[in-house]
Amino acid sequence: MYSSTFIFRAGEFDDEFHRLDQQIAESARAIPGYLGEETWESPGKDLIQNVYYWESEEALLRLIRHPAHLEAKSKQARWLDGYRVVIAKVIREYGDGGISSQTLEPPQALKLPAQP
Repeated sequence: MYSSTFIFRAGEFDDEFHRLDQQIAESARAIPGYLGEETWESPGKDLIQNVYYWESEEALLRLIRHPAHLEAKSKQARWLDGYRVVIAKVIREYGDGGISSQTLEPPQALKLPAQP
């Protein structure tokens, strides 16, 4: 299993950002090998993390090479106040059974503060 973590500080979002964000999320979920996703916020640092889980590196690369993803990447400076990506190979996953990777679901629309 692989994970791709996109960590960013939100700037000003417009309609084009929301359109591309939705298109990328829908495309990711349609890729064979997509396993799930999580979204986390760190209010004290104003950071947001989107973590996608993949069955294989090939599945992950399909999203990275998707036209909507490439377009958003080329325009990120318009919407973000910094970002970082972490690609990882998951070597182990465990817990008490109360939360499994099978319970991962697409997050609800991310509610970000309105920009002045």
